[in-house]
Amino acid sequence: MSSDCRKYPKQLFLCIALMLTAGAMASATLIAQQLPSSIPGPSAGPTAGSFQGSVTTGQATAETLELSLDDAIQRGIKSNLGAVLSGTQTASAKAQRLSQLQPLLPDVEFNAREAEQQVDLAAQGLRIPGIPTIIGPFGYTDLRASLSWSLLDLKALRSYMAAKHQFRAAQLSEQDARDMVVLTVGNAYMLVLADQGRVESYQAQVATSKVSLDQANANHDAGTAPKLDVLRAQVDYQSLQQQLIVAQNNLEKDKLSLARVIGLPLDQKFNLADKAPYAVFDHLDVDATIKQAHANRKDLAAMVEQTKAAEEQRKGATAGRYPTIKVDADYGDIGVNVRSSHGTGDAQGTLSVPVFKEFGLRGDAQVAQSQLDTQKAQLSDMNAQVDADIRDALLDIEAAQKQVEVARSSVELAKEALSESQQRYVNGVSDNLAVSQAEQSVAQANDQYVSALYRDNVAKLSLARALGAGQDYKKYLGGK
Repeated sequence: MSSDCRKYPKQLFLCIALMLTAGAMASATLIAQQLPSSIPGPSAGPTAGSFQGSVTTGQATAETLELSLDDAIQRGIKSNLGAVLSGTQTASAKAQRLSQLQPLLPDVEFNAREAEQQVDLAAQGLRIPGIPTIIGPFGYTDLRASLSWSLLDLKALRSYMAAKHQFRAAQLSEQDARDMVVLTVGNAYMLVLADQGRVESYQAQVATSKVSLDQANANHDAGTAPKLDVLRAQVDYQSLQQQLIVAQNNLEKDKLSLARVIGLPLDQKFNLADKAPYAVFDHLDVDATIKQAHANRKDLAAMVEQTKAAEEQRKGATAGRYPTIKVDADYGDIGVNVRSSHGTGDAQGTLSVPVFKEFGLRGDAQVAQSQLDTQKAQLSDMNAQVDADIRDALLDIEAAQKQVEVARSSVELAKEALSESQQRYVNGVSDNLAVSQAEQSVAQANDQYVSALYRDNVAKLSLARALGAGQDYKKYLGGK
């Protein structure tokens, strides 16, 4: 009992009440500390679909924007929804790390209390001769600083280490998201370029088909060609017009998709400033390239950090069996008022040893072990996936380059065949069936060339992503 209680006998029952209240609060605090603590995992990060959206920035203007591939990628890194969500995930992981650090640090508080009370002893069943049943009113002032510090808590330490690894994993995932944005935006940009190539090709074919139709009409009017040639030419002309309409529609839709992934207002008009690049890709050593990917891939490094976090959580589950040491202390002035107060203090150390919590401890350990096993399995799969990504990208590049060369030769041959068939028809050597077939061959060859060029560029972007070097995409599109 404090000296104030002895000094002020009238406050005897008040002191008893305060002691009982403090004991109840201490019990409640102990119960709260005994509850199992868990490390919250990283917040929900971006999904594959997140990279197809964006946070729209700015307002549409009347002028047409000239958009280069580099401009589009920089806009995507800033505004793509996947990149934005990855940034918020990192911020959340950082906050969780700070939350797990606090239990390891001292908790210092200051409290100022002014009390005014009156006690009815009769209501409490106390009737003591010579003592009034009503005590008070009386009051006191208490100015006090308190300290609470867990000097030894291995479970809290492991929880903090796990949160630290989760934060590092979130940072690496944010860097990996930038590589994914480069691939997503680059793919969308190349798709629009391919659509433009198809539109230009169909426009040229429609013009050529119109010349053939006019020639067929002229020959029919002159009596040197049957009506069948006119009908055939008319069908070819209208068929190409339909394909041109489809190609133009696809172009406008894919431009909207490009605007979506880079955060442009959908009503903003823009043109692509770059053309589809093509350069022969140097042969790469597969084993050396895979080794480079394992060293540079940020998503793989993030998975390693997440595995380390799971290992710390498993160690934390074991640490729940160990004793904890905690110190609580307070010091302050208490009295009727500040001028007539006296300094009082209290300090205590608590050693807590779990005695009968076996089922809870076993359960925590088994949950943590299953999470660790899952993380290790995912890490093993990720290592294999990195190998597969490199091999797939190299195979796609090799195949696409062969397709580009073959398609380019096919375009030249188809154009030559069309010219020959047109000359034969003009000279009356044959009907326009050969012209119709040659026009179809030109359309098919052009479409194959555009598709092969698109696949080649996307495969190079995929290789840059697989190597963890997405932001060095220019080096790979240039042939490396």
